[in-house]
Formats: sequence, structure tokens, C-alpha cells
Amino acid sequence: MKKLSLEELGRISIAEFKDSEKIPVYIVLDNIRSLHNVGSAFRTADAFRIEKIYLTGITGTPPHREIQKTALGATESVAWEYAENTATVLQNLKAAGCTIVIVEQTTDSIPLQTFEVPANAKYCLVFGNEVNGVSEEAIALGDLALEIPQLGTKHSLNISVCLGIVVWEVFRKIHLS
Repeated sequence: MKKLSLEELGRISIAEFKDSEKIPVYIVLDNIRSLHNVGSAFRTADAFRIEKIYLTGITGTPPHREIQKTALGATESVAWEYAENTATVLQNLKAAGCTIVIVEQTTDSIPLQTFEVPANAKYCLVFGNEVNGVSEEAIALGDLALEIPQLGTKHSLNISVCLGIVVWEVFRKIHLS
């Protein structure tokens, strides 16, 4: 076994990424305070060819040194847009045919592993603030809520970890099934 070189990995260029087919998933970052978490979201979105990221409320936007530290250039490849109001973004995505998926522990949330992904569906995954979670206004617009089952004492994950797990699972169900 040997580690692959960058050339052997066959990475596509930013232009090729922008022209490539994306999975029908949008990410909404609802008032994320950590710029490192924002950068990590961009990097994950690039890895799985997410359609677009929406940065809302207090969520920081590129260009910013702290975002770039974790994004490693993904802010150049992944489409993104800033909007002050999360609800407006979700209403627009819902009107465009997206299922609004709140990633939060709620009275009606379902375990991530049981989430069914029908063919040709479009999804918007909403991730919330590090302290307060997804805003009540966003929860009210959700079509369903997902949570990652956990057994520890904290009952929460850092948003970048949570986003990576959820996006991987959705990608796996859409692209690899």
C-alpha cells in the first residue's frame, strides 16, 4: 500500500467542478457563528458536489482568512449566496421544489439512517447555530427533521462533524445506491 499523490487522485479543476453535475442538495447555514465551521461546510460541499450553500443571518461570508483556513479554496468552487433572512431562503427553496430538512433534535425528528431518499427529489439541509441550534422560524418551515442517534452525555456534535455525517449519508443514498 502507498499513499496516492495529488496527480494520482485525478482531481478536477474549479472550472470542471462548476460545469459538473451536482447532487440535488442545498445547504443552509442558519446563523453559524464560527468561521471555521463555515469553511468546513464549504469543503464538505465541494467533496460531495453540493448544488449550493446559503449563508444566513450572522453567518460569516467569504472572503475571510478564517473561512479559507478550513475551506482550502472550496469557496471558489462551491456556489454560495448570502441572505439576511433564513425563512426567505427556505420559502424560495420550497417554492422551487425542495424538501426542507431540518437537522435538529425535535419532537418529530427521525434517525438519519431511516431517512428515505426518493429518486429525483431535491433537498435543502438546514444546520443551525452552535449554541441555539436551528432557529424556530426555520423549524416552522421544515418538511421533516433528521437527527443523528448518539449515546454519549452531550447529545450534540460540532456542526462541521454533523454536517459531514448528514451530507455523506444523503450523498450515499442519492449517488451510490
